[in-house]
Amino acid sequence: MKIDHVAVVVKNIDEALKTYRDAFGLALARVEDVPAEGVKIAFLPFADGNSELELLEPTRADTGVAKFLAKRGEGLHHLCLEVANIEATAANLAANGLDVLEDEPRVGSNGQKYLFVHPKSAHGVLIELYQKPGK
Repeated sequence: MKIDHVAVVVKNIDEALKTYRDAFGLALARVEDVPAEGVKIAFLPFADGNSELELLEPTRADTGVAKFLAKRGEGLHHLCLEVANIEATAANLAANGLDVLEDEPRVGSNGQKYLFVHPKSAHGVLIELYQKPGK
């Protein structure tokens, strides 16, 4: 298990890039629109190449990210942990009393599997579990 990314919800990616790219010096790898999730995501890898910062900007008001931003404002949205076997990890977490939000992992555009653990069962932090394709 390792940290894949840390996601920060922002009102405006272009404004946030002034901080994270320009001031902190993180390189912008790409910006991706994800209509299925109702977000635009800027990917900024850390120098070690093992993890990245994701800036999430909601593109629709009816999404979880938009509701999060309206309720809590900008800031840490979730911590993503890469796992070797998402189903086994989710089953283990559920057996240990954590609230896994999906019965089955979702599959992203690149074949990655992901699901979330409710922050109330993880000491206030929304946790995303992520399994890379082909693993």
